[in-house]
Amino acid sequence: MSAMFTDDDVGKPVVNESGDQIGIVSAIEHGTPRIEPDPGTIDTVKAKLGWEEMDEETYPLQEQAVDRVTDDEIRLKGDLSNVGGTDTGL
Repeated sequence: MSAMFTDDDVGKPVVNESGDQIGIVSAIEHGTPRIEPDPGTIDTVKAKLGWEEMDEETYPLQEQAVDRVTDDEIRLKGDLSNVGGTDTGL
């Protein structure tokens, strides 16, 4: 996927492959969405996206984790096994 993220994406929910909201886009920095994870899902999200070593309020969402972007949401891929690592973040 080759997504172009813009300020129009700020405020969109970020959902997993099942459609469950895991966070919200809080900002776009240099074309990369910054995600504020939902408190109830933060541990799972951090583990799936390789953010365990990061302790931030928002996390960078890397393009390779995104399945699609619609007018209403950003949906993540079902298989995130090749996305994790501290350089990819959520």
